[in-house]
Amino acid sequence: MTSNSTFMTSNFLLQSDVAETLYHQYAKDLPIIDYHNHLSPQRIAEDQPINNITEAWLNGDHYKWRAMRANGIEETYITGSETTEKEKFMKWAETVPYTLRNPLFHWTHLELQRYFNVDEILTPSSAERIYDKANAVLETKTPAQLLEQMKVEVICTTDDPTDTLEHHKTIAKKGFFTKVLPTFRPDNLILIEAEGFVSYIEKLSARVGFTISNLSELLQAIQNRVDFFDALGCRLSDYGLEQIYAFDFTEKKADTIFQKRLSQAEISKEDARVFASYLLFQLCKMYHAKGWVQQFHLGALRNNNSRLLDQIGLDAGVDSIGDFSQAKAMSKLFNQLDAENALSKTITYNLNPSQNEVFATMMGNYSEAGIPGKMQWGSGWWFLDQKDGMEKQLNTLSNMGLLSRFVGMLTDSRSFLSFPRHEYFRRILCNLIAEDVKEGLVPNDIEFLGKMVQDICYNNAVRYFNFEH
Repeated sequence: MTSNSTFMTSNFLLQSDVAETLYHQYAKDLPIIDYHNHLSPQRIAEDQPINNITEAWLNGDHYKWRAMRANGIEETYITGSETTEKEKFMKWAETVPYTLRNPLFHWTHLELQRYFNVDEILTPSSAERIYDKANAVLETKTPAQLLEQMKVEVICTTDDPTDTLEHHKTIAKKGFFTKVLPTFRPDNLILIEAEGFVSYIEKLSARVGFTISNLSELLQAIQNRVDFFDALGCRLSDYGLEQIYAFDFTEKKADTIFQKRLSQAEISKEDARVFASYLLFQLCKMYHAKGWVQQFHLGALRNNNSRLLDQIGLDAGVDSIGDFSQAKAMSKLFNQLDAENALSKTITYNLNPSQNEVFATMMGNYSEAGIPGKMQWGSGWWFLDQKDGMEKQLNTLSNMGLLSRFVGMLTDSRSFLSFPRHEYFRRILCNLIAEDVKEGLVPNDIEFLGKMVQDICYNNAVRYFNFEH
């Protein structure tokens, strides 16, 4: 299997003339706004080429790691330090043919085409040729140039509140085509039960320049960091939680729990949830005051394999879909904020597809005059950012809300080669709408439908995030 002549052509995923027209004339050439990812600001700021395709593709990519493990590849060829980059790539090439019908098969070959002009299928027999050709391209291009090649106008990285953002400052001075903005990710502040929580508060203390010994000082420190992030262009926050915390709290109770934890005493699960609920509510109000968008990534059951967690650490590729209750807590938090006129623009992402309708209908409960699509149910995330998952998300959103106001796709990726995922989404969207035309469900008005496609793929995000603010 080496020929790619009839696979992934220019009309890949486009099953009608209408789909082809919508994609090629309206969606294909739009710039990209990638408002949530895990790219390294340091790599962009350093402005140096990536060493090889293994580094660009496999290092830190838990999607590929999971596939290689499922294919029986030894861990030393996945995350081990004793094997070479080329050896790891060859093991990935050995795995790729077995990823057929997994989105990795599509992503892999889209990326080979778009970045390296490679039309071959990646197999053990083509691997060395592809490895050499890709590396020759990467030798000549920095991460910033790879982003520009894909017309990426804005990326929003994921950054801890204690981050100095020094790399974002460097990037801003260099004047790259792509604007690189930070995102405020305060999970370490909320998860008070975590083993390193006290040392994390000490780190925050050092960053803001004063001791944090009570709840008032903690809030002062957080506001200090929110102001700092905002001054450097931050317009989004994000959480990666199992579920939203919305237990009843008082400030006094939260302060008592916080000081108890600072003394290294154990706290109960109930106390941890009360503290998390209080702090989450205060954070959300700070974001609203800044005009930020808040994001909630909910539902991952993390670190299921303790052996690999101990061996590799966090983000080892041993997370899965959880079955946490979501609706009541979302309702309580959003309602409390709305009642105080402190509910920011909000995007929620669910990992459990059985809750698609739960999330889609929840976001329709809150609105604000003059802000179309204020509450967004986000694109298919993680295990769901594939063809079937995207189509289900788009169909459910259409049924329960306003697809026309959707802010579209994001990569949520650590790889500088992941941006063809926007193309993947755009093709799926255009084909979905075209199928409705074929069935007589929507009018065959190409100009009207083309504008809708452009809004979903780009224009809505421009208006929604207000990055020039």
